[in-house]
Amino acid sequence: MKRTRLPGVLLALALAGCAPAAAIAADRPAFRDRPPEDEFIYFVLPDRFENGDPANDRGGLRGGRLDHGFDPTHKGFYHGGDLKGLTARLDYIQGLGATAIWLGPIYQNKPVQGPPGGESAGYHGYWITDFLNVDPHFGTRAELKAFVDAAHARGMKVYLDIITNHTADVIRYRECPPFQCPYRSHADFPYSTQGGPDGPRINEGFRGIAPPHQTEENFARLTRPDFAYTPFVPEAERNVKNPAWLNDPIYYHNRGETTFQGENSLFGDFAGLDDLFTEHPRVVQGMIEIFGSWIDDFGIDGFRIDTARHVNPEFWQAFVPAMLERARARGIPNFHIFGEVFDPDPGALATFTRVDGFPTVLDFAFQSAVTDVVARGAPTSRLARLFQMDVLYEGGADTALRSPTFLGNHDMGRFAFFIRERHPGASDEEVLKRVLLGHAMMMFGRGVPTIYYGDEQGFVGDGGDQDARENMFPSRVASYNDNRLVGTGATTAVANFDTAHPIYRALAGMARIRAADPALRRGRQQVLNYGEEPGLFAIARHAPDGRGQTLIVFNTADAPLDANVWIDPALARFKSVHGSCAPAPAAPGSYRVRLAPLEYIVCRSLPAE
Repeated sequence: MKRTRLPGVLLALALAGCAPAAAIAADRPAFRDRPPEDEFIYFVLPDRFENGDPANDRGGLRGGRLDHGFDPTHKGFYHGGDLKGLTARLDYIQGLGATAIWLGPIYQNKPVQGPPGGESAGYHGYWITDFLNVDPHFGTRAELKAFVDAAHARGMKVYLDIITNHTADVIRYRECPPFQCPYRSHADFPYSTQGGPDGPRINEGFRGIAPPHQTEENFARLTRPDFAYTPFVPEAERNVKNPAWLNDPIYYHNRGETTFQGENSLFGDFAGLDDLFTEHPRVVQGMIEIFGSWIDDFGIDGFRIDTARHVNPEFWQAFVPAMLERARARGIPNFHIFGEVFDPDPGALATFTRVDGFPTVLDFAFQSAVTDVVARGAPTSRLARLFQMDVLYEGGADTALRSPTFLGNHDMGRFAFFIRERHPGASDEEVLKRVLLGHAMMMFGRGVPTIYYGDEQGFVGDGGDQDARENMFPSRVASYNDNRLVGTGATTAVANFDTAHPIYRALAGMARIRAADPALRRGRQQVLNYGEEPGLFAIARHAPDGRGQTLIVFNTADAPLDANVWIDPALARFKSVHGSCAPAPAAPGSYRVRLAPLEYIVCRSLPAE
């Protein structure tokens, strides 16, 4: 297996620093100057999008599916999508109006892992063994460069999905079989003894992992990794990880399985995956070197960071500034970093911007609120309370403006599934209206709209995880192909790149509206009207230059709406952008709206005559 050598971090920064800032800016393509809030993100898992090269379906490996991981009939194995296929479909993605592509992890993975009878493949990309190379199932580094260059040539950005919390499941513990090793706490299994407080003394002089002690000098005294369990690497996998330092168990927590509660949420193995010792200075510097090289080599425009909440704050406080600096040195001033913190509580999300130092996080609170309101019948005050919490973020509303908003994803499931789940007897027309209403809230509200691939083709899925990862190219998975899609009579048994699909067309129209109006991308959001039942929800987006507003009004009820919206008394004229907008207020400060069930309007104010 070919190994790629890392460029020297200090050398790269020094060389970049030799170029005057003005010269770097002058050579910078125009898309680099767009701030994150201007983007419309398309999130795609490469294995499930398009198969451009069937020759790489097995990743160059021989044997059966438990060796190479390819089985297009099973939802948990590789299906054949790759970088060539993704590149060939850029017209389709750009036609939707997307300006940035969030690419699921493309690093080389352990092909198959899991207990006997429960095996699945690393098609999703989150079981990394080689952090420096592209998984052969997806293609090559040259093909990744061709994809990035092709996207950049269109003015589109590329965000990589990265993982620093864990690697693939390689390390074993002598005391227990795989996946059956319960978490062993710091109190019961300190670093200073082997196998518990009564065991023999080890790691003499090691002062623990509290922030003041996260130094090279202290960690040089941590020489034994067998404080809780006795970790070892099977002979066949001794050198499977790249860079080579990742093969040493000393750089992992080695405390057993997490239950995602308390202490073990940070230090436990996530479903058997080897949990990196992210307090260790070598791990911190190693991850900076690894992911800095992807910026250097490919000119990547941003990172989505997986499992951010399962890593200690001190790691992020070092890693995030290093990545932003690396990007600036590469001529990428608007590098977008957003962390995955799987929590619907805006206070919990905000903590990671205030303590851990994330510029933004994925807005799980928005996802939860819109799903409650549009799919589950919650009152529109639910949305008002959500937006009131924007002040909690470091940077307040400005940070919320740059945070990616979304309705569903590859882990929790699709938005259309949540709607069908709550409204099993709803007509196809009603389901489509609810889907479009939720997307309108995402496209026109504050934040960076992020669509999960396939949602624009009416994909529904059967739940989360593997059940929400259908193919865009013809699928051979029975549990995908029996799904009833939204807005079409097609199934996933055929290719789904239909630019005439009603959701695709609607989203493309929303994207055009958003792209044409700075207020919808960069403008301050003001909540105008809401209630304690389904129905009226109105917001205004203020033009950044102070010249006017864009009014967006939603009807979340299944009955017509006739209501007055509280507006700025100075606004005297409006034009319809979407739907039917009254040309003038009913009276200064009062704007009458009439909406059909589950509809919305977008109205732009005009200068007074």
